[in-house]
Amino acid sequence: MSCTTHLQYSRSRGHHANKYSCPRLFFNPNVLTRVLNVNRSSVEHKAYSTMVCSSDVGSRRRRSDGRHRMVNEMEEAALFSTGKFGRFGGIFVPETLVTCLNKLADEFNLVLHDPHFQAELAVALRDYVGRETPLYFAQRLTNHYKNCNGQGPEIYLKREDLNHGGAHKINNAIAQAMLAKRMGRKRVVAATGAGQHGVATAAACAKLDLECTIVMGDVDMERQSSNVLLMKLFGAQITSVEGTFKDATSEAIRNWVEDLDRSYYLAGTAVGPHPCPTMVRQFQSVIGKETRKQAIEKWGGKPDVVVACVGSGSNALGIFHEFIGDEDVRLIGVEAAGAGIDSGNHSATMAKGVIGVYHGAMSYLLQDDEGQIIGPHSIGVGLEYPGVSPELCFLKDIGRAEFYSITDEEALDAYGLVCRLEGICPALEASHALAYLEKLCQGLPNGTKVVVNCSGGGNKDAKTVLNYQLQKQTASHLHYSH
Repeated sequence: MSCTTHLQYSRSRGHHANKYSCPRLFFNPNVLTRVLNVNRSSVEHKAYSTMVCSSDVGSRRRRSDGRHRMVNEMEEAALFSTGKFGRFGGIFVPETLVTCLNKLADEFNLVLHDPHFQAELAVALRDYVGRETPLYFAQRLTNHYKNCNGQGPEIYLKREDLNHGGAHKINNAIAQAMLAKRMGRKRVVAATGAGQHGVATAAACAKLDLECTIVMGDVDMERQSSNVLLMKLFGAQITSVEGTFKDATSEAIRNWVEDLDRSYYLAGTAVGPHPCPTMVRQFQSVIGKETRKQAIEKWGGKPDVVVACVGSGSNALGIFHEFIGDEDVRLIGVEAAGAGIDSGNHSATMAKGVIGVYHGAMSYLLQDDEGQIIGPHSIGVGLEYPGVSPELCFLKDIGRAEFYSITDEEALDAYGLVCRLEGICPALEASHALAYLEKLCQGLPNGTKVVVNCSGGGNKDAKTVLNYQLQKQTASHLHYSH
């Protein structure tokens, strides 16, 4: 069991009550985690069937469908202050961390409404990150999915792979690094899986003259060695731990806790205790805002369908959030089915997870009947996480977003297809979203506008894909020779 506390609702061992009625706690004696807010307030109970459309109190609120009502300002304020999305989210941490997280939440609220900070961030996003990123019409990919009558959807790629650092991660990393400096922190600690958040954080810290420690699992360091080299070139100290991203996250949190006065934990995923998920989503929401603006410029309307891969949720929420209140825009998240959704060797948390607490927040989790975390798997290293964003869990529960899964093999094939047809090399993580087009496009009307978030570049994955293609060719030759 990793250094966290898991909370699983009773499902076995003589507990025959409603699945969500009786919490059963499993504690690791070495853990620094303690459940602080198991009981939801009446406001949070009422808010279960509401939709939070913005972190700003009093901002726009729109109905999703007939089942959902408007959120009044008092309820929205209560939701934001506790970081709750229906029954998900919250602050499940030791009391020693609560004060630190509250200070962070207060500072985050200030910078959201600070014209000077926002102006500085806008300049950094434009001149350093390279925004805005193109909304690219993928002509040959569009043609590939047309039917025998020459009809089919139009496919656009939101090119987050063209950002500095090669992924969407820099949007959040530069903003939080600026926030860390504003708070007087001298050192930034971050965990990374695929290395894209690590590269982004290391680059942001180099720009802002902050010390940087990146924690990474030894398995991921071997698979993503090119990103490890980049982090070192940017001056980051790399700390290796046994395991993968989930283990690196636990170690990064421990590292931060040991030096709270001087250090800043820079979350790259939309998970963890409040305000971390909300901060990451807010700083990534520039993706969706640009997409709306560009869609109006290109075809005078909104996307009909928005597709993104889902690991922990940062890139999906980054493009989804802008359209949550638009009932006519389908939001589709694509998880990693790994070796198969029923194989037990996957990262499909939405499909197979049950509710629990991990790394300080309540969400769906891949765990067994004893509350032990089940190790996730995906060929896309950045999708290997046993939990998922509390906000995405909420969107699933209220039916606002749809979630599907794609296997390793399907993602690898999609990577090769997009390379051949468009001359674009998508990350294996984003390739899961692109692979879902094979299933999605068959049922869409002619001219449907589909936007896929190409959340990162795939140079880091080229060796993996080439090895897969060689193995596939060898297997094919052997088959025909027999």
